[in-house]
Amino acid sequence: MANCKKKICIVSSCYNESANLAEFYTRCAAVLDKVSDKYDWQIILEDNCSTDNSRQILREIAGKDKRIKVILNANNFGATRSGFNSILSADADAVIPICSDLQEPPELIPELIGKWEDGFKVVCAVKEKSKESPLIFAVRKFYYWLLKKCSDTELISNFTGFGLYDRCFMVALKKFNDPYPYFRGLVSEIGFKRCEVTFTQEKRKGGRSSYNFFSYYDYAMTGFVNHTKLPLRLAVFSGFFIAFLSLLVALGYFIYKLCNWDDFQVGMAPLVIGLFFFSAIQLIFIGILGEYIGAIYTQVKNKPLVIEEERINFDE
Repeated sequence: MANCKKKICIVSSCYNESANLAEFYTRCAAVLDKVSDKYDWQIILEDNCSTDNSRQILREIAGKDKRIKVILNANNFGATRSGFNSILSADADAVIPICSDLQEPPELIPELIGKWEDGFKVVCAVKEKSKESPLIFAVRKFYYWLLKKCSDTELISNFTGFGLYDRCFMVALKKFNDPYPYFRGLVSEIGFKRCEVTFTQEKRKGGRSSYNFFSYYDYAMTGFVNHTKLPLRLAVFSGFFIAFLSLLVALGYFIYKLCNWDDFQVGMAPLVIGLFFFSAIQLIFIGILGEYIGAIYTQVKNKPLVIEEERINFDE
């Protein structure tokens, strides 16, 4: 008799996560084994050319459990590209992306599956609270709020991509040929019947995050560039406003000079202040324009998401 079970696939990418991989596998497998009477399951782990012993751990796990599929990248292509490639590599009725640093609890998976069985094609896990630094969490919330206000698409606040996606969503996702995707934005853009499940983000279990200020800035700007033209329009509006303001100031100085010709000396201070002010405004908006040009350049080059060195257990 043919196997009629639906298949669920957990996907995750990692870089130097040797302190977390064994526990990540154990917790995910324990959760999925509880529903194995109804579903077949597999886990895809993509290593982004780690410099610790993450690859050795992944080989050992894959050697013991053929349901664990491993992708080894030839270089570090960044969390954005590597993570998206692991999602596209899944072939299942439902795909669940989750971080391997265990900040997103695998124990939430049964609730995601329950919502999926209720008919939702997309189930988004949203961070209601976080055990990370309150300052960092507040900055993240502000960023999501600002992007949501500026975006042409109704984006999901405090959403990192963790969730469950039906096969029909995955078919639609694969139509986007984006070499540097903003996945959480694509979730909103693609659509389908969606619901949200809240969770508390845990602290990182072990190791250190490979993200730094520039990584966060890069991903934040990717969100803005992909989903809003507002910064470009602000440059135009600011130009008109500053030009009008400058005209009023110049007119005010001119009138005051006419009324106080012998006593009023303009001096160099207003000229110097104005020069630095307008120069700063120009640099800011040249930088914004550069971000959009950089995004266009990335699209035009059309590079592959990653270059894979090896796949393990994909032939099983």
